[in-house]
Formats: sequence, structure tokens, C-alpha cells
Amino acid sequence: MPNDFFRFQQFTVHQSLCAMKVGTDGTLLGSWAAGGDHILDIGTGTGLIALMMAQRFPEARIDGVDIDSGAVRQARLNVSESPFSQRITVCEADVAVWDGRYDAIVCNPPFFVHSLTSPDEQRTVARHAATLTYRQLMTAVSRLLTDDGECSVIVPFDYRSLMEAEASLAGLFKTREWAVKTTPAKPPRRYLLALRKHSAPLDAGVGVIGSEWYNKLMEKFYL
Repeated sequence: MPNDFFRFQQFTVHQSLCAMKVGTDGTLLGSWAAGGDHILDIGTGTGLIALMMAQRFPEARIDGVDIDSGAVRQARLNVSESPFSQRITVCEADVAVWDGRYDAIVCNPPFFVHSLTSPDEQRTVARHAATLTYRQLMTAVSRLLTDDGECSVIVPFDYRSLMEAEASLAGLFKTREWAVKTTPAKPPRRYLLALRKHSAPLDAGVGVIGSEWYNKLMEKFYL
């Protein structure tokens, strides 16, 4: 059974009220995503990614939004106990009707599409793209992102093409892509994607969990 908390160098993430616990996807995205002065964390959950972005970008203001009331309570608690409480705001809201302009958007989206849902409603909301489809997410990103801003997401390997297709329909271009492997010999299991409103030469690479690349990303977070 997962611990009720996960301790990082500069903050602690309590997670008993959230369906989605601290995991590799969230820490990868929080350490890889581009930042800016005004950052939006869509589906903030425990607040993990918002806290990581606040640590990485000391001048940034971060808004975290989530439709799950338990997650919002959890994220607010985690933020209030962190050194970044004056720069992070957590709101219970649907990003489809959220308003603002952001030069950086991050999202670890629900990843199951057209699959059996869980009888646990909170877990279904967190893990299944029924309440936030890729199309709805990309439409919201296109509306909220500044002209020079960047949105960063992480998706399973078998949903990458779907996310890219919905991004394209929303007028977004992939400018960075990082394939993530669990071991050097295995195919990628996750993709980190960065999207912008203007096309640019693609910056692509491959990273392995536990490698020098991964350890460098995490060195300022893990104990």
C-alpha cells in the first residue's frame, strides 16, 4: 500500500485524499517541462507538479486546477506547508471554463481511452479520459496559452499519436519530444511532449529511467 506522503528535498506531498499517488510520470513532467512567469497545472492532483515548477522557477506564479474536491483539498494542504505557498493558487474548477493567459501549461492527463472504468469514481476521473478528453485538453490549452508559450504533457507510448492529432487540430505544433524507457533495451513506455502555437525544428531525444539523464533531472528533488 502506498505511503500517505512522499518527501522531497524542499517539500512533502501528502496523498491520502487523491486517487493518483506520486509516481514517475508526475516527477518526470515536473522536472522536464518548460516554465514561465505564469504557469497553469491542469489536473493538479496532489499539487506535485505545481510544487516542482515553483521550485524550478522561483519568480513564477502557478495556478493549479482540478475538478476533484478531494484532490483540491490535498493540494491546498501540500502547498500551504511548502516554501512556495505565496506563489501557488489551487482552485476547484473545470479547465474547459477556466480563464487566464499562461506562458507555460503542464498536464499529466488522464491516460486511459476507451477502456473499462473503475468502480471508484475518484480513480476513474484521475485515470480515464472520460471527464477530460485529449480534444478538450488541447482545445483548452490552445485558448489559454500565450502566443509564445509552451505546453508540456506526458502520455503513454500507445496514446502519443492521438494526443498529437488532437494538438494539431487545436492549432498546436510539437516542438520537443522525449521518449522515456524503463531500460535501454526496451521500447519507450512514455513520451514527454512540448507543444507550441508556432512550428519549430523538433528537439527530440531518448531517456532511460535510472540513467545519468534521469538522475540529473531529479537531483534537486529526490532525497
